[in-house]
Amino acid sequence: MKVAIEAIGLATPGLPDWPSAARVLRGEQGYVASELTSYAPQRLPPNERRRATPAVRQAFRVAEEATAGRDAGALATVFAGSDADMGILHRICAGVAEPQKIVSPTDFHNSVHNAAAGYWGIAVGATAPSTTLAGYDGSFALALLEAALQTVVEGRDTLLVVFDVPAPEPLLAARPLGCAASCALWLKPDDGTAAPLGTLELALADAPQSTLADAALEGLRLANPALRALPLLRAIARGEAASLVLPNAGGRALRADWQP
Repeated sequence: MKVAIEAIGLATPGLPDWPSAARVLRGEQGYVASELTSYAPQRLPPNERRRATPAVRQAFRVAEEATAGRDAGALATVFAGSDADMGILHRICAGVAEPQKIVSPTDFHNSVHNAAAGYWGIAVGATAPSTTLAGYDGSFALALLEAALQTVVEGRDTLLVVFDVPAPEPLLAARPLGCAASCALWLKPDDGTAAPLGTLELALADAPQSTLADAALEGLRLANPALRALPLLRAIARGEAASLVLPNAGGRALRADWQP
């Protein structure tokens, strides 16, 4: 199963966008952790922008980067988060534990797992199919496989968006994530013409997952499920062919053969 990659979005502390991340992944500059600035989704109408949670904003940060300056309404979408919006879950559980059992209508509105996909559909006027998945630490590979399948079978461009933000306590202790992160890939059918960035061939595999030699970047890779994409992104940034193994949900890994 082979697809082409049109564009990329990436955001995590120290790597606020794809051009900045590419310089670090190429070794042109060292990784320095720094907090992400707050982000206001540009494509969302004001009312929806006010309701958007930190998780939704994290997803939009990379989706908007990957589709910057282009019409995204015709793209199929696959969104994925390992644990849903844990901040919303925390507030709803805290609310129902109070004597008055008051739950914010906005929190209830945002509690569905496909909230980010819904906001994106409103933002770009999407009419194409949309899927939202969760695969714990294998969320990136699971969503990449789903997006590639849709791209190949349906013969249409697909936007992949994987994102997670740390939960508040006490959920953070049970599910520790080191940072907020998100990654977006615009996938295209491989029609034999030159791909903007290169091509990616995928297959299930039974092999150890690929890691990063740089200790800081390896720590980042393990800090958030969306950042399991970093070995692939490193190969793309360097323009190097690579055969990589990405941790997948359900026990089997995903082999990703990248060709620039």
